[in-house]
Amino acid sequence: MSSILIVAGENSGEKHGANLVRQFKRLQPSFTFYGIGGKNMAEQDVTLLYSVEDLAVVGIFEVITHLPRIRKIFRQIKKKTIEQRPCVAVLIDSPDFNLRLAKHLKKSSIPVLYYISPTVWAWRKRRLRSIKKTVNKMLLIFPFEEKIYAEHGIPAAYVGNPLKERVKISTTKEEFFHKYRLDPEKKLVAILPGSRKSEIKFHMPVLTQAIKKLGKEWNAQFILPLAENLVETYVTSFLREVSPAIEILSQDGYEALAYSDIALSSCGTVNLEAALLGTPVVAFYRISPLTYYAGIRLMKIKNFSIVNILAGKKIIPELIQRNFTVENILDETRKILGSERVRSTVKSEYEKIRLLLGEKMASENAARELEKLIINQGNETL
Repeated sequence: MSSILIVAGENSGEKHGANLVRQFKRLQPSFTFYGIGGKNMAEQDVTLLYSVEDLAVVGIFEVITHLPRIRKIFRQIKKKTIEQRPCVAVLIDSPDFNLRLAKHLKKSSIPVLYYISPTVWAWRKRRLRSIKKTVNKMLLIFPFEEKIYAEHGIPAAYVGNPLKERVKISTTKEEFFHKYRLDPEKKLVAILPGSRKSEIKFHMPVLTQAIKKLGKEWNAQFILPLAENLVETYVTSFLREVSPAIEILSQDGYEALAYSDIALSSCGTVNLEAALLGTPVVAFYRISPLTYYAGIRLMKIKNFSIVNILAGKKIIPELIQRNFTVENILDETRKILGSERVRSTVKSEYEKIRLLLGEKMASENAARELEKLIINQGNETL
């Protein structure tokens, strides 16, 4: 029985990896998977050597403090790879770890399928050199990336965006409001502070103050869909003196986003999820000043949110670093909640993004690319 190494270092990438594994097993049920992931991969019978949380670190200087642990994980993955001799490796996003791992795999003659490209179009374009040397094929989730890889002679394919198949709702608005005892006469505001503890630490103090003022100004109600990897008590530690009360959800996250009048959301995958569900967003992000100013000089793009990057212009507000303040949150929220024209314009731009992403089934296409790579390597187990 042949094995496949799969490594995801981000919560969203872990979910995409689980879907890829599920689709691949429909094509080739005899293969086994092992590597780094989370509960979604575990549900697909991936043998986990480490949790996705062990690699979920943001920021140049934040990574330094976790280097001993990360190096230990890297050594163990290398050791297991030598012992296991997988027929192929699937590396998902997390370029700081995975591109380094790709070099080792290349030396060991293990082909690499890389799912979800590093943001070479935003910064650190030099990574393309490493990718060309170590990656057999790059699977892309944004159509504009194809041109970049073609220009550099790197085998790549746009397989579709995995969120298009994952972002779905299963209950009506009435059912959702009834389940969580929400008032249909009040504005509903979704709070999405991030999926990492570091993001909660930087974002929640500002958000809690904004919640207090928004509650009074708009007589609003608030929900906070909890990221799967976060401990609820850590999030609630920031909410002890917050009024009005915030309903924390451990499920129905897409319904929460779809039925909210507005989402206050950290930059990331969730911005695109909101766009696919048609919910106006005020995006924000804050990291340590040292990390921010070390990285900002390397940025090659004007916008931070993937929604604005895909649109090619700013269609949702971005409050980054110093601009992430209570007053700015209030101002941008007023513009959206106070104007039907603004909300209609945003939703119209969202529709363009949906059309841009197309209808390809990313997980199924990624699974077929994996099968194709194994066949091309002449694996005798097929």
